Amino acid sequence: MDSSQHNSATGSIGGNGIINPKSNDASPADLAANAAASIAGSPAEESKQNLNQVINSIDKTLGILHQLNLTVSSYNVSSQLPLLQRMNNLVLELDNMAKLGEKCNIQVPMEVLNLIDDGKNPDEFTRDVLNSCIAKNQITKGKTDAFKGLRGHLLEDLEQAFPEEVEAYREIRAASAAEAKRLAQAQSLLPNGDVKVKPEV
Repeated sequence: MDSSQHNSATGSIGGNGIINPKSNDASPADLAANAAASIAGSPAEESKQNLNQVINSIDKTLGILHQLNLTVSSYNVSSQLPLLQRMNNLVLELDNMAKLGEKCNIQVPMEVLNLIDDGKNPDEFTRDVLNSCIAKNQITKGKTDAFKGLRGHLLEDLEQAFPEEVEAYREIRAASAAEAKRLAQAQSLLPNGDVKVKPEV
């Protein structure tokens, strides 16, 4: 058996003298991930496990790209076989990543990807969304306050024209508010009189 056959059977010797195992040998992390995936029962655990597998695949791909970078930067004739093997490993891992990604139901906004492509921090997207929500909240609050003011003015005008009807309306509103408050308090009390405490979410 010559050295090229030996390298292809047991692994490849990189440009820096480190033996790289073949891609079809499962690492302990992969075996643990597969065992955990077979144990996982609930959909939440399964989704988390799928995400962890994708993250592991991304880390593996980055490692292969780093090895490729080292091989190409110190390329000579003897490093042709390791280069081809690492290219094959990259293709296999990208294919594996695509298959694992199909199991994950995560949607990333295009704006985040565009920010990353532009070399910006994706946290800027979160900040912009929060600022937009705050601005919309202020607009909605302004509209609500305007309607409350309009209601107050209408009640004043109606009270001048129809004082008895407005008084009856206010009594009905007060009784309705008191009933709603009583029901809310009754729902928050336990049979022994203790108050329910809302659990932390």
